Amino acid sequence: MQTPTPLQIRISWPAGHLDASLDDTLTSQALVKALPLVSTARTWGAEVYFDTGVSVSRETGAQEVVEPGTVAFWTDGDALALPYGPTPISRDDECRLAGPCNVLGRFDGDPGLLATVRDGDPVRVELLDT
Repeated sequence: MQTPTPLQIRISWPAGHLDASLDDTLTSQALVKALPLVSTARTWGAEVYFDTGVSVSRETGAQEVVEPGTVAFWTDGDALALPYGPTPISRDDECRLAGPCNVLGRFDGDPGLLATVRDGDPVRVELLDT
C-alpha cells in the first residue's frame, strides 16, 4: 500500500523562496485548489502574511502560539500567516499569531529566509510536483 505523498508548496518572493510540506487538512485542500496564486506580502513583526482569496472555517485545534516555520492559515483574514519569530503581541521570543490559526504544515528550509520579504512584495504560491 502506498503512503500518501505530503502536499508540497513553494512560496516565492523577489529575494527568494521556501518550500513547505502541508498536512492533509480541509484548509490545505481548499488552499491547494486555489493554486497557483499571487498576492501582496504584508509584514507584522517577524511574520509574513498575505491574502489568499480562500475562505475556510477555523478548525478544531487552531493555534495562536506556534513554532517558527509553521505554515498557518488565519481564518479571520483569509490569509496565510508565516511566522519566523516574535510578533508585536508575542511574549518573550514566541511566535504569537493575531488569533487562532489553522495549522497547515511546516517549511522544509530555514524560516529565517522570510526576513527578506518586504512589505508590499509580490508573493506567489504554487503546488510542487512530487
